[in-house]
Amino acid sequence: MIPPELAALRSPHAVRARSHMVLDHVLAGASPHFTVDETRLGAVADYVAEVTRRAYPTLDIPYHSRWRHFDAGGVARWDALAGTLEGVDTLERARIMVDLAVVSVLLDAGAGDAWRYHEDATGLTVTRSEGLAVASLHMFQAGAFSSDPAVPLRVDAPALIALDAATLARHFQVGPDNPLVGVPGRVTLLNRLGEAMAARTDLFGDGATRPGGLIDALLPQAKVGRLPAARILEALLDGLSVIWPAGLVVDGVLLGDVGRHSAITVPDRSAGLVPFHKLSQWLTYSLLEPFEAAGVAVVDLDELTALPEYRNGGLLVDLELIVPRRPIDPAQKHSVDSEMIVEWRALTVALMDRLAGAVRERLGLDADSFPFAKLLQGGTWTAGRQIAAQKRAGGPPPIAIDADGTVF
Repeated sequence: MIPPELAALRSPHAVRARSHMVLDHVLAGASPHFTVDETRLGAVADYVAEVTRRAYPTLDIPYHSRWRHFDAGGVARWDALAGTLEGVDTLERARIMVDLAVVSVLLDAGAGDAWRYHEDATGLTVTRSEGLAVASLHMFQAGAFSSDPAVPLRVDAPALIALDAATLARHFQVGPDNPLVGVPGRVTLLNRLGEAMAARTDLFGDGATRPGGLIDALLPQAKVGRLPAARILEALLDGLSVIWPAGLVVDGVLLGDVGRHSAITVPDRSAGLVPFHKLSQWLTYSLLEPFEAAGVAVVDLDELTALPEYRNGGLLVDLELIVPRRPIDPAQKHSVDSEMIVEWRALTVALMDRLAGAVRERLGLDADSFPFAKLLQGGTWTAGRQIAAQKRAGGPPPIAIDADGTVF
């Protein structure tokens, strides 16, 4: 039985509340790592609003999700694949979408600066997150995540458990001249996903145990066709908490993407713990469209938080809202569990809450029409990449992470 104070960390409410505790700590001047220049919030909002209007002049902004990356280079790859599903019913289409989104998101940690993916059909070469998306889509199309050759467009537990590094490297075109960060960690993550699904047939199905089983598990929980976004995240955190190789363990409980920070002073076993669940939240954002395809309205989107990753966090550092107390060499890598990185990530979550209102005001939109899922897309992620490219050749973030392919 998981102690209730640790179980409570598996929620977006805990991510937000504890990140704001860290922000309060920094604003009080108690941090040796960063200060926050609150006068810069307006300038950051101006920049994000400008980037958003340029990318989406009509402000018809889609969700920030893996589905955007599948269209890298202006090629509608998912639409083309979906066009081959004639005769497949609505729920099975949604299950296929969930299958693809889950493996693609879990493979979406930082690729590194050197890796490239060449797509023969289009002649395009794509990099970073978009490259990982395209590579994972083609691997999915090839049936590499299915144990049944007759059903290639599926991700199932036996195939994931059997996946090895050589297979992933082949599909992702990895070689001495094309290195991909964290191949062993990525494979371990998918192996563990297979094992976790096999152990939780209540969430992933007792026939073909697959990520798409979430559709069948959660649809009955939709009231009048409405499902809170946090319910999707909580199901993921419940079912997948055991998969993270580098996840924090407290009292034998696997907590996943949780860091330690001295600002969290509470009188129980969760003292010092700051949950982030970045990949799980990114996955939740990427499951909005599959659930909508199943006929469900996903609601209360802003119960989720901004994603505490290096594009959003880098934006706030590069535009001097978050200010390092000492210069940070962008080439020096820092451990993801160091207090400095935990603090940076927590500040990103908390300050994005403040930034959201300021950007909405500038765009003339409200929270219903411009939730975090659209702010990130419009938005902060693109703005973070853009300002990084202006400040540093190649566009690396201002603070480098020593990641294993399973967090960022």
